[in-house]
Amino acid sequence: MVTLKILIIEDDDDQRDLILETLEDHFGRGTVTGVGSRAAALKQDLKSFDLILADYNLPDSTGMELLDSIQDRCKTPVIMVTGENVGHIAAEAIRKGATDYVVKFGDYLFTIPLVVEKNLTVANVKRENESLRAELERALTEVQEKNHQLEESLKRVEQMAATDPLTGLYNRRHFGRVIEQLFGEAYRLERDLACVMIDMDGFKQLNDSHGHQVGDTLLMAAGKCINANCRTMDIAARYGGDEFVLLIPAAGIEQATLVADRIRAEFKQASTAILKRETPVSMSVGIATLTNNRPNGADQLVALADQALYNAKEHGRDRIATADTCIPRSAQVTAPAVR
Repeated sequence: MVTLKILIIEDDDDQRDLILETLEDHFGRGTVTGVGSRAAALKQDLKSFDLILADYNLPDSTGMELLDSIQDRCKTPVIMVTGENVGHIAAEAIRKGATDYVVKFGDYLFTIPLVVEKNLTVANVKRENESLRAELERALTEVQEKNHQLEESLKRVEQMAATDPLTGLYNRRHFGRVIEQLFGEAYRLERDLACVMIDMDGFKQLNDSHGHQVGDTLLMAAGKCINANCRTMDIAARYGGDEFVLLIPAAGIEQATLVADRIRAEFKQASTAILKRETPVSMSVGIATLTNNRPNGADQLVALADQALYNAKEHGRDRIATADTCIPRSAQVTAPAVR
């Protein structure tokens, strides 16, 4: 079975027959095809040949024009063959993409099989390298895709680990990590940071009287109202039970109060629809800010907002209270546990 295919493009019939006979004596009968012009060569399936020997001077083309035509159709290696022993022609042929150059001079017929063997070996190595490179690129692409999928999976896992499944807000653990960073940035850049603590009024009684399903629906509605009033830079979390916390960077008491009031108003409307009654569920809110209260750390900022929330509860609920007292940096504030 013939596996090697060589094409000879030579307009001199005698020379073409001599080269063909020499190559077939070396590589086997049926391995070589001979044509006498550029037109005849371009009618061949050039991609099917392993190597092409092309004469430099043809009746219908120059060697360079032929070389360009071949390279437009395939990547088969081309050896230029000519009777002109001119160095600049060889150099130009190599620059144009020829793999080698043979001069019809002396005993060149004896050297042609060796030149062909050498170029076939180089071509095979090149194909193997290209195949290996393609395989490596495919493997690299697969690795990159798998890494991307892994990163996306890790992001989803991290998001799930940081998110409260019921409300869709961050959970308390994630909030604890983020507040340290935001507090440090605000303190270093001398910018304000508001902490807003929110608690539903009478939630336990509602939960007991209407059932946990209604209670969960109210919690989800609260999460939506809070999230709807957050900017991209804000951090909202479910702090525990029916208590929520909101961090608003670069916001003072007035801005934080406006945000809290919108959340309270929207939640009242939502709770009325959920409970199908005229009396809404209210919220109590406590607010503390870095500039207004000068806490000595992130924990104290939360404790001050929590204390303000406790004061809002103590003074009748359904209201917003602020931690207006300026606490010395050396003072410690403990958040009341009673709701």
